[in-house]
Amino acid sequence: MSSSPISSSSSEREHPLSGLLDIVCAVDVVLGTGTISVRDCLKMQPHTVLRLQQSSGSDLSVRVHDVVVVKGEVVIVDESTALRVTEVSPPPSAEAQQ
Repeated sequence: MSSSPISSSSSEREHPLSGLLDIVCAVDVVLGTGTISVRDCLKMQPHTVLRLQQSSGSDLSVRVHDVVVVKGEVVIVDESTALRVTEVSPPPSAEAQQ
């Protein structure tokens, strides 16, 4: 049995897009965002602190091809850092219909 980085309790059934289910996508987990000037960027050194717009304890955004697909919180599983999903975003096409 092969191991998967995602654990899920739902069983896989024949899906209309089953031919696409094994495509690998780059995923970015975004801790926060902010802005700084180029001057400040060039002056960065180890231990520099960058302020983020998000408050501490905020959920992290998970982006696939720069589209937020889920939000979640950091958890430790065994000796690895992981993300527990707290919110699933509707597909972009669903947002356009509203």
